[in-house]
Amino acid sequence: MSLRRVVLTIALAAIAPAASAMTAEELVAKNLEARGGAAKLAAIRSMHALGMIRIGGGAEAKTEFWAVAPDSFRSDFSLQGMTAIQAWDGKQAWTVQPFGGRREPQKLAPDDAKDLVERADVAGPLVDYAGKGNTIEYLGREDIDGTDAHKLRVTLKNGDSQIRYIEPDHFLEIRVVYHRMVRGQEEVATVDLGEYEKVDGVYVPFEVGRNQIEKAELNPAIDPKLFVLPEGGAK
Repeated sequence: MSLRRVVLTIALAAIAPAASAMTAEELVAKNLEARGGAAKLAAIRSMHALGMIRIGGGAEAKTEFWAVAPDSFRSDFSLQGMTAIQAWDGKQAWTVQPFGGRREPQKLAPDDAKDLVERADVAGPLVDYAGKGNTIEYLGREDIDGTDAHKLRVTLKNGDSQIRYIEPDHFLEIRVVYHRMVRGQEEVATVDLGEYEKVDGVYVPFEVGRNQIEKAELNPAIDPKLFVLPEGGAK
């Protein structure tokens, strides 16, 4: 091997790790920039969205959710004249499950409300992650349906974690795997994200798992009574 080729091989070996290396902080910065910028994301205080889920056999369920950061969230699932509700008002979570024969509001235990609490953080756990008590760790890359996605672990203040997969070209999230401790057992849920559209200067996924968002608005005025356990609800 010629001296020139040896020198070139050594130079390329030295450059390659630096070119491919990425820190968790750099990945978060790229994601926030891709979504519209940290300042615009931090300015989101509320969100309202309408959507639908195809059930099968031609049936469609209507979905709607409201969120007010950092401590209010409600989602409605309507089908065949009945509406299931899950809500959290910052202190108490509750649900109405008419499809299971429960038409009166029922209180939810804190472990059962973790999804609602997380979704009240409208901008997501990467925005001001340190201020929220979250920590981040870059885990390299993993193939997600043919995409060599960046893999980021977010550990929340309560100890639960999320693995967020970020595609390498536009730096938008394409999958989130939630790991939550519920009554001493780990529960894992996977949600795929896609069909991003710009809403008031911020990119929002209009495909969230099976839910197809049809309309979304940021920072609307939302009546706080929507989130509160109705009078006469379960004690």
